[in-house]
Amino acid sequence: MRDRKHPEQGYRTCLGVIRLADKFGRDRLDAACKRALEINARSYSSVQSILKNGLDSRPRTRATEEPAITHTNIRGADYFH
Repeated sequence: MRDRKHPEQGYRTCLGVIRLADKFGRDRLDAACKRALEINARSYSSVQSILKNGLDSRPRTRATEEPAITHTNIRGADYFH
């Protein structure tokens, strides 16, 4: 609510998120809100999208430290030293 220009906008967002429990259930809503906070997506549409796509029940994959592909033309930071 603090991120909104007017507190009323944040209040309406909170009510909308709470209303999602009627359709998806409390447990799923809690899991979706937790995931939304982890990815810094604090909007009604973000929480609703997480629920619609079933992302609340999937583990969140983290980015790896390794390069996305291995190729001879990709030399890395050591090449420039």
